[in-house]
Formats: sequence, C-alpha cells, structure tokens
Amino acid sequence: MASNGQNKKTIADCLMAGSEQLRNAGIDNSRLDVRLLLADAISKETSYLFGYPEKILSDEEFSCFQMMLDKRIKREPVSKIIGRKEFWSLNFKVTRDTLDPRPDSETLIEAVLENVTDKARQVQILDLGTGTGCLLLALLSEYRAAQGLGIDISDKALAVAEENAVSLGLASRAVFQAGNWCEGLEPGWDIIISNPPYIGSDEKNALAPEVLNYDPSTALFAENNGMQDYQTLIPQAAAILNVEGLLVIEAGQGQAEDINALMFDAGLIVSPPKKDLGGIARACVGRKSI
Repeated sequence: MASNGQNKKTIADCLMAGSEQLRNAGIDNSRLDVRLLLADAISKETSYLFGYPEKILSDEEFSCFQMMLDKRIKREPVSKIIGRKEFWSLNFKVTRDTLDPRPDSETLIEAVLENVTDKARQVQILDLGTGTGCLLLALLSEYRAAQGLGIDISDKALAVAEENAVSLGLASRAVFQAGNWCEGLEPGWDIIISNPPYIGSDEKNALAPEVLNYDPSTALFAENNGMQDYQTLIPQAAAILNVEGLLVIEAGQGQAEDINALMFDAGLIVSPPKKDLGGIARACVGRKSI
C-alpha cells in the first residue's frame, strides 16, 4: 500500500488493505486498530469512516496512515501511536513514560463507587503511582466535591497526569507531586487507590510485545514475585487513612489472597475482592475501622 505521490486510496480501500496487513502480521483486533489509526490520520472521529467510505485521502493523510500501520505491525500499541487512550469514558494522553490505562483497572473505580455511595461527599483521594492520572481523575469526575493528590516517582509521568487534569477540566481539584508511595504524606485520606507494579521478573517473557517494549518497566515489575510494592505501600496507606477510609488496590492474577492478608495484617477490615470482566479478582478492598 505504498504511496507514489498520486494516491487515489479511499477510506474504504484503506480500511480493507490496512486490516489485511495487520491481520497478516498476527495483530488481534486488526479491524478496530485500523479504524482508530485511520481516523487519527485524517483527524476525524471513527464514525466519519462509515459515513464517507468513498472519501479519497490526500497524499499527506495516506503517508501518515501508512506510517502508523508500520508502527503497529512492529507491535507498538495503538494508544502509543496516536498518543491517547480512553478510560472510564474519558480520553487520556499517554506516552512511553506512562502505563496504558486498561479496562481491567476500571474495576477499581467500580469498587470505590460501590463502597462510597455518596458522590456529594467532600472526600480526599490519594492515588499512589498515578501514571497518567487515570484512576484519580476518573474518581474526581464522579465525586464532584472531592479533592485529590496523585503521587508518582516519575516526573515525566506527572507531567502527563497534569496535562490530563487540565484537558479534562479537573486541574482545580487535582494536585500531582513526586514521591515514593506514602513517604512524607500526612494522614487524612478518605480514599486511597493504587495500581502498583505487580508483575514478577520471571513473567517478563510471557508479556505481549506491546506491553514489554512500550510500557515503562518501573510501572510493570516488582520483586518478590510481584509482591514487593504491596508489602511496602499497604502498611503505609493504612497508617494515613481516615477512620472508615477505603483502600482499593489492583491485584494481578492469583495475588488477591496475599494482598488481602497484607491488608488484614495492617489492621484493615477486608472485603471480598471485586472481579473484572474476565473473572479475575482484580480490586482488593480494605476499610479502616475505629
């Protein structure tokens, strides 16, 4: 599908040929991926593609689309190619310095909403390892009177989170700062949420290239079979929670039981973990008692 300077490719042509290229490269969801890439290449919504299949791409649009396809064939994620990812029906900027927001992590938002039902409460929310800010900003979009703090060890990730807060109109209620989990933070938090690194180093070779090669390793891997950061942050978080405060942490597959034990040892009342759509215990929930 090379361009010769006299491109006559229509949207329909590009969708068909692009899907075939990705499928031949072993890419799952090739039709969805090619729609997202083509829409971005021509600066339109994906719905436009179906309304105007006969539209001929300019040479510039076609070259941009082909460049995107080439990147995807090399297993760069669509989100990293177009620079954004949807989470909780919100659009987030993503870069190579941030972990991609994933649908599984929406289970954490659901768990918070189920446990803190009064959305008008002026809750204080802490997000540990904030990355793009997706967890904190999704919660702030639900709890309209809430204030939040996002902590991350990466200054580059924090810059992305700040941009997302501005673009979503939430910057007045969100603060982001560099830090190492709860170190130096004062008590007074009603909700603490976190998606820490939880992949053991021995699992590295089982990861998809889209994750292994394009997500920051510091956001993926933890020692002690993926448990090290849980062992650090759970006691710290329990210590700064308000009475009746909620701790919600993402779990990797098979880790929920050990995480719940850490929460129990930290003095929290542990609830059954909430499962994601794949049936995996994904959101571990603990509450601080009197």
